[in-house]
Amino acid sequence: YSADPKELKTQISELLKRAKLFESRGEILGLILPHAGYDFSGQVAAFGFKELVDQEIDTVIIMGNSHKERFEGVSVFPQGFYQTPLGKVEIDSKLAQAIINQDERIFFQESAHQSEHSIEVELPFLQEVLSEFKIVPIIFGNSPNQDHQILAQALLNNIKGKNVLLIASSDLSHYFSYDKAKILDAKTIELILKGELNQIENACGKDAVKTLIMVMQELGTDQIELLNYANSGDLEIGDKNKVVGYTAIGFYGERRGNLLNKEEQEELLEIAKDSVELFVKNKKVLEFESSNPILNQNIGAFVTLKKQGQLRGCIGRYTPTDIPLYKVITQMAVAAASEDKRFYPVAEDELDQLKYEISVLSALEKVDNWQDVEIGKHGVQIRSGISSGVFLPQVAKDNFWDLETFLSRLCLQKLGLAQDCYKQEDIEIYTFTAQVFE
Repeated sequence: YSADPKELKTQISELLKRAKLFESRGEILGLILPHAGYDFSGQVAAFGFKELVDQEIDTVIIMGNSHKERFEGVSVFPQGFYQTPLGKVEIDSKLAQAIINQDERIFFQESAHQSEHSIEVELPFLQEVLSEFKIVPIIFGNSPNQDHQILAQALLNNIKGKNVLLIASSDLSHYFSYDKAKILDAKTIELILKGELNQIENACGKDAVKTLIMVMQELGTDQIELLNYANSGDLEIGDKNKVVGYTAIGFYGERRGNLLNKEEQEELLEIAKDSVELFVKNKKVLEFESSNPILNQNIGAFVTLKKQGQLRGCIGRYTPTDIPLYKVITQMAVAAASEDKRFYPVAEDELDQLKYEISVLSALEKVDNWQDVEIGKHGVQIRSGISSGVFLPQVAKDNFWDLETFLSRLCLQKLGLAQDCYKQEDIEIYTFTAQVFE
């Protein structure tokens, strides 16, 4: 692809415009995408990347087979960043190291990544369709061992419950005639769609593809769709005597990690609204039962009320042990409307002006160094003795704060302590993530 950022962004934009969005019934969990030059495979790839527009994904695991060297095992790049003409892409070092720690056949071999294009080709597209994300780059050494099985298990041990997307970077058949390639590629695509991974051979990233299929099967994907196919012979610049096949295939499931789907988000927002309105009008607490298993999990949440763009109340609780999420929403919605000491209780004539925002929380995780807090991703709780204060992740974004401003404001506003309290040894810092919707 072009080294010129403007030229590269323009090309990607045009490719995405020509791609059609597939209307799936679930969330996108994984993709098989080609990795040739954008003039050749870019349009096919765009059909896959189109599925990621407006998605919020924390980490993209990109797997490929080495084109430059053969070695035993699987190499995972553990830290730092990749850089493209569009900027740097940070590596999720915590997840990368956790994967490496799973098996002795998984390690870091720098030479495997040095001139390997199968990872790099995917990055500019990702930079254009996702706002904030990290990557874990993984390269197979093409050894005859069953390394795809080892890596699949290592991934499953570390990604369940996380907002992670997997990409297998692979072209299909290489250098057959146009008609022969179409036959071979149709067979490979059929095997992928049926999940028959052991027979897949005509793909240069076959280990990556097999790993992806194994992980997707374990995660319970219930929909696999061919998004696009072409080969280099379909292009004016292509040679029909020796072609390379390209495909984009999407894997869909009910949810990524432990995220709520759109229907569940809408149900919780309706619960929050109904709870506030019933309490404000009649001083009654909403009573009902939900059969949704996700909404019955013991998950913490905050409910935020806004009026004309300004905060009108915000109260929440962390992971409860005694009540399900849908009841947490009922209780916190009423509390935000009537118990937030910064505001008068919500009056009936304000109800039609309220906007509801829900933050569903992950479990708290203690950090030893305040610099491990990731601005915009992490919410923070600071504890000092029996006192504590919390900011949700979106507070930093909404106020355009950097990390030190975020933490110092938390010390001052929530705990009444010195603005550098987060640097003191007797302070405990906990982070959490949140799925936020309104």
